[in-house]
Amino acid sequence: MKFGLTPIAESQGAILAHSLRGASQSHKKGKVLDAAALGDLARAGHVEITTARLEEGDLHEDAAATTIAEAVAGEGLRLTTATTGRVNLYATGAGLVLVEVAALGALNAIDPMITIATVPNYHRADADGLVATIKIISYAVRQSDVERAAKAAPAAIRVVPPKIGTATLIETTTDGEDPSPKGRHAMIGRLDRFGVRMDERVIVPHRSADIAEAIRSSRSDLVMILTASATSDPRDVAPDAVRLAGGTVTRFGMPVDPGNLLFLGAQGGRPVIGLPGCARSIALNGADWVLERVLCGIEVSHADIAAMGVGGLLKEIPTRPAPREG
Repeated sequence: MKFGLTPIAESQGAILAHSLRGASQSHKKGKVLDAAALGDLARAGHVEITTARLEEGDLHEDAAATTIAEAVAGEGLRLTTATTGRVNLYATGAGLVLVEVAALGALNAIDPMITIATVPNYHRADADGLVATIKIISYAVRQSDVERAAKAAPAAIRVVPPKIGTATLIETTTDGEDPSPKGRHAMIGRLDRFGVRMDERVIVPHRSADIAEAIRSSRSDLVMILTASATSDPRDVAPDAVRLAGGTVTRFGMPVDPGNLLFLGAQGGRPVIGLPGCARSIALNGADWVLERVLCGIEVSHADIAAMGVGGLLKEIPTRPAPREG
């Protein structure tokens, strides 16, 4: 692409690089200059203007952005029409954003003029939420580089929709009194974001046998347990109840704070999540990261939870009973 100062007389068909005021109107950068526009600029006293002109093998910024966007967009995304070398990708519905990190890194390394920026991997997307933007910085790039970029990251960004329709929250009590509804309301809010329905309230004594019976009785796609007394060991009341109900516990504890005391398991072919006490707050905590993946049918392994420690020191919340300092 040729770029630089060009005499007015030689600028027809070129792209105006900088917005300018003509004798009768303003001319925005990116405009393809015709005789009328050049005459207006000349009457305003412009003799030379900065332009860009495509050469053989170049692709216009809008065409380049569209080609790359169409290549990288997977399921659950819609594309905007290219303008000024930019195409945005939006979620068509709620879900989790999955990004092929290495592939997009390779794409961004092809040419500094070809860029793509995304939300973080496993980001919770709402309907019509912005997920990524493809931006061609220059007015044109080599078509061969655009083709390389498109091949580097096919369907590298997608939004996985919820796979679970219903959930049960089992709450326990140690004194026979019903727990505060705060925790249930917080969890309903989390489920609502994904269009998941919370089944009727279940409150049982804080004993393994009672929790196990509630687990077996639930017909929901997901079972969550929020205990009156915090789970402090893999053999504590709630994890033991999952095993007593014929299930398994695959992970207890996570390197995310708040959220350390979460456990994850399964029973009857469905996931079971033992919630930490901080799940009673609407503030972000480790349970959100696990719950969102589970709701979208994404397997959460021991290694996945272990990897959450980097970035897992979350913002302090006022309701926390034992602040990290003071």
